[in-house]
Amino acid sequence: MDHQQPLRKISEVGEFSLIEELTRPFQSKHSELVVGIGDDAAGICLDDELVQVISTDFLVEGVHFDPMYMPLKHLGYKAVSVNVSDICAMNATANFITVSIAVSSKYSVEALEELYAGIHAACEKFSISLVGGDTTAAPFGLTISITILGKVEKTKITKRSGAKNFDLLVVSGDLGGAYMGLQVLEREKEVFKANPKIQPELEGFDYIIQRQLKPEARKDIITILNQLGVVPTSMIDVSDGLASEILHLCKASQVGCHLYGEKIPMDTQTIQTALDFDLDPATVSLNGGEDYELLFTIDQKDVGNIQSNPHFAIIGHITDANDGIYHIDKQGTAVALKAQGWKHFN
Repeated sequence: MDHQQPLRKISEVGEFSLIEELTRPFQSKHSELVVGIGDDAAGICLDDELVQVISTDFLVEGVHFDPMYMPLKHLGYKAVSVNVSDICAMNATANFITVSIAVSSKYSVEALEELYAGIHAACEKFSISLVGGDTTAAPFGLTISITILGKVEKTKITKRSGAKNFDLLVVSGDLGGAYMGLQVLEREKEVFKANPKIQPELEGFDYIIQRQLKPEARKDIITILNQLGVVPTSMIDVSDGLASEILHLCKASQVGCHLYGEKIPMDTQTIQTALDFDLDPATVSLNGGEDYELLFTIDQKDVGNIQSNPHFAIIGHITDANDGIYHIDKQGTAVALKAQGWKHFN
């Protein structure tokens, strides 16, 4: 460490630049590694045909979840689901998890049983086996760390770095719901804090609240793509917001992109709630995050298999890197795409 230089704050560097700096000295010593640091999961060849994919993730109380409105059973389910999503983003299928928790004395045994009931429900839903983990004391709160393993055929593994000029940009499901669900929950939390006798008004927000509290990893999309015979050229899951994920794909693939805002799929409940909160639905769809849908690119030869499928929306196309990365609104105005979604270390 150079003590002559002023120390930098982590918030000034940002999550992804921090990862790049910290991991720069590390080089793989094993030829079996086919996907390293910088993707949704690492990939290690098991044999000539199969690749094992591995990912890990944290959920930290006060950062990723608020126990005031996050039921522990939902939290357990979500912790598994967000990890399954990373495996899906490699066009792979999850098989095994380990679960480690650091927990303070404020939590009872019964509370942790609720947490693990949610983990069990997710394992059943996604056909995953829990094979180990660790438990330790924490001075405050609850932290969950899950490591997940999956498999994919070597010819079908999909990274962030495969997009090429003229590919089409596709997203599954709809976007913005999880963010608006969070806004409703935060609003009702503030009302409760002001007057605990007032019951929360959650009627009519079922869909978007579920998108926030109990997101579903899109394992079904991997099955559908396989049935259609489509192997995406690149893929990522939408955890930090659509704009952020597009920028990640473009950076990894060294390409540009034109995103058409009017093509972004949104649920009517999401749109109406955004308007009720005086938010622009387009901004919500671009920067909301935590939808855990899959964003991917396809070769134009596969467009016939995708464009008529109700699970998918074609929202843009890949360009040469020199053409830049733009969001094109309903009026046809092109604006340079910027990520304004979730950021760690703020």
